[in-house]
Amino acid sequence: MATITTKPKRERQPLSRFISQELVLIIAIVVLALVVNNINPRFLATRNVLDVLTNSAIFAVAAIGMSMVIISGNIDISVGALIGVLATISGRLAVGAEPGGYPLWLAWVVPLIVGPFIGGVIGFLVAYARIPAIVVTLGMRSILQGGLIIATGGEWIYNLPEGYALAQQRILDVPVPIYFMVILTVLAAIWMRYSGLGRSMYAVGGNAEAARLSGISEQRVVFQVFVINGLMVGIASVLFATKFNAIQSTVPPGIELQIITAAVVGGVSILGGTGTVIGSMLAAIFIVMIGSALTFARVSDYWIQAIQGLLILLTVLLDLFRRRQMRRGG
Repeated sequence: MATITTKPKRERQPLSRFISQELVLIIAIVVLALVVNNINPRFLATRNVLDVLTNSAIFAVAAIGMSMVIISGNIDISVGALIGVLATISGRLAVGAEPGGYPLWLAWVVPLIVGPFIGGVIGFLVAYARIPAIVVTLGMRSILQGGLIIATGGEWIYNLPEGYALAQQRILDVPVPIYFMVILTVLAAIWMRYSGLGRSMYAVGGNAEAARLSGISEQRVVFQVFVINGLMVGIASVLFATKFNAIQSTVPPGIELQIITAAVVGGVSILGGTGTVIGSMLAAIFIVMIGSALTFARVSDYWIQAIQGLLILLTVLLDLFRRRQMRRGG
């Protein structure tokens, strides 16, 4: 009796398996640029392109640390207040730098020390005191924001010395913040992929119990992630402080929303465990490009906040859908 053999059915792979968030963002950036340039040909002029990338750098650098925090299963809503405080510290140090006194470069370095310190305080409370990150960072945001206003009254810092404006410098006619954005993103991406701590962040954010059973200390990982986040915020604050010739001693409005949006829209799952800093950088560029596009298309800038909220909702819904599909596929 002849046996009948049937070919095994070839499983259909979901399209999302082959399309990454980074690719989606690249396509969105290209399409947006072409559409707006068709409306206003000056949109893709070299000057505007460099302006968009330069303005994106502050959010992209801060989003590196935010991405790590969210990947580890936490959140930090105090980054905007911390940027305001560190920028003020940097500006005051710059004004106080006298010939024969302390060197000007301290105005750049001190925020890189204070930022990780504050990040370490937050990380300790989250990791070892077991206080939810959103509670700790909400409290820290209020402390920093209120303390800054009490200490400075929101005054402007003028008379910044020559040579302080790091973000206004150019190398090969390319603004320095763009170099910071690209180099730090690439280094962070490599480090997160190949270092022990980088892989541990994904493990802790994906399944903290499984990570613990594998010998990974969740407390140590979370603490170190917040310290690194503080360092990235410190770098972003220096770029922010040196962007103009004066600094207002206040918290930049809405900056933490743009940083969190860059991380989430860049593909970092709000539930933790997945995402890349390259996607966050592309999302930061895309968000700033939307604001520039609205200006060139003569649309009110107030639309940017609505668009940011919509992007977050859509990205989170897509992430939940993707996770559900993965669970169904085993």
